[in-house]
Amino acid sequence: MEIKIANSAGFCFGVTRAVNTVYEAIASNDKDIYTFGPIIHNKEVVHDLEMKGVRVIESLEEIPDHVDHAVMIIRSHGVSREVMDCLTNAGFQIIDATCPFVKKIHNIVAEYSEKGYHIVITGNPSHPEVIGIEGWMCNDRVTVVSTKEEVESLSFEPGTKVCMVSQTTFNLNKFKEFVEIVTEKGYDINVLNTICNATEERQQEARVLAASVDAMIVIGDKGSSNTQKLFEICKKECENTYYIQTSSEMDYSSMKSVSSVGITAGASTPNNIIEEVSKNVRKL
Repeated sequence: MEIKIANSAGFCFGVTRAVNTVYEAIASNDKDIYTFGPIIHNKEVVHDLEMKGVRVIESLEEIPDHVDHAVMIIRSHGVSREVMDCLTNAGFQIIDATCPFVKKIHNIVAEYSEKGYHIVITGNPSHPEVIGIEGWMCNDRVTVVSTKEEVESLSFEPGTKVCMVSQTTFNLNKFKEFVEIVTEKGYDINVLNTICNATEERQQEARVLAASVDAMIVIGDKGSSNTQKLFEICKKECENTYYIQTSSEMDYSSMKSVSSVGITAGASTPNNIIEEVSKNVRKL
């Protein structure tokens, strides 16, 4: 059996930076350490950090009454300006592990909303990254779209200036399609492709890889947006595509009849899980 592993599989720069930030904080602090939300979308990593004493706070309501200058690490997805202010005012020592590519979008929406633009964000409205991006607006003129139908139904007053940005892990081809639809509506539009380069490369490589194999395995947390997009892309190219979080979820016996297998993984998937999956495939 031929096994092809995507070069881009596994931790991206932003995830590596965020995870390393937490482990460095553990090694250098005797204070209580918290993260606002899971540092990344990977249960294995989050569990390991919890075993080392890191506590996850999911909402402002969960902030302890006395933090005693505890450390609060902002997750890779970022948070809103309001959340950042509340955590600072609560007395936390803030360590910001927001992915720099996400931080760039915060600055863009703050700048363009202040100039009067209506911001259109392509992405999942319930994803923490998108919620955080919305939280840096200077007004309420923002719309989040995730489907073609939602984009087609967009309607603004004549003369409205529109700025389009994207969740960093959004499907690049979908973003281009959405931009074309909005452009055809005749608005004064400023398009800023904020899908990170690593995401683009990962998606393009996954598409080519899936088209060249008999079966495809996509590894990543079910809550990971970028992994969900990888699965969608691979499924279009290879019907025999599997989406797993860990090696134990894979029915390897189903792959005994195939001659080639491709493996890719989301940006929050640790290398040890990728290695375990590839090792088990090689045993077939």
